[in-house]
Amino acid sequence: MIINTGSRTDIPAYFSSWFYRRIKEGYVMVRNPYYPEQVTRYELNPDVVDALIFCTKNPAPMLDGLSQLKNYGQLWYVTITPYGREIEPGVPDKNEVMESFCRLSQMVGADSVIWRYDPVFITEKYTLDFHRRAFEQMARRLAGCTHRCVISFIDLYEKTRRNFPGVCSVTEAERHAIGRAFAAVGREYGIRIHTCCEGTELGAYGIDTSGCMTKAVVEEAIGRKLVVPRAKKPAREGCSCLLGNDIGVYNTCPHGCLYCYANYDRKTVEANLRLHDPASPFLIGWEREGDRVAKARQFSYADDQLSLFD
Repeated sequence: MIINTGSRTDIPAYFSSWFYRRIKEGYVMVRNPYYPEQVTRYELNPDVVDALIFCTKNPAPMLDGLSQLKNYGQLWYVTITPYGREIEPGVPDKNEVMESFCRLSQMVGADSVIWRYDPVFITEKYTLDFHRRAFEQMARRLAGCTHRCVISFIDLYEKTRRNFPGVCSVTEAERHAIGRAFAAVGREYGIRIHTCCEGTELGAYGIDTSGCMTKAVVEEAIGRKLVVPRAKKPAREGCSCLLGNDIGVYNTCPHGCLYCYANYDRKTVEANLRLHDPASPFLIGWEREGDRVAKARQFSYADDQLSLFD
């Protein structure tokens, strides 16, 4: 099975001590975000957990302890954008993140580290030309440390509109201009460009539109073939990624990015963070009266009769 950590918050950046304690104790408790009394217990046993998938804007806090994950397959998505602190107030300096990205790549391998340049949006400051220049500069720095980059365009969720007033959708002409330019840069630096839930319109430029966290991508990262049960339904329309079994919690990420879909507002985040205890099996709080705990049905997806290298 696959354990995801990053669709709801940034565990590597802010909760690395908690996560490593969960690895040491061998299990984690996760509340259903929509039915909080429903709790799932996941065993963090590498015999059944084929891959740990991380999504982060700052992998640095995890790196010194990474040997604790040597028995697990790993896939890391590291978001590095060119935006300033007025957009991403809690994100470290981009040069620091790129340095951590390259260090992480040396530790787990370039196939297991994917760069995310998203979401893309256009403003008077962050123009098409700005994105073209910034993407080329970052690709040059990250060349050899990754073989893939995921891009997507801003989605105007209600939370996003409230926290990022004035932001607009990216037009079709702008999307094609970005796709054409980024694909050319990717070819120059050996980085395959993927889109995340953006349909197939950029496929004409050589961009992979099949998804960003697909079975094939995970298999390449961990070096094993997987037989994954069919999901009941995709996370959202047009998504073919393996997004289940997320152990994060919404409204807990202090990065404060204006475009974030996972936070309601800063006050909610601050209130939740006061409930975080690194000793708890829950990311936020502890077990409550009335909780209904169910053990997850867990088994390995690995098909050891097949090899990626046959």
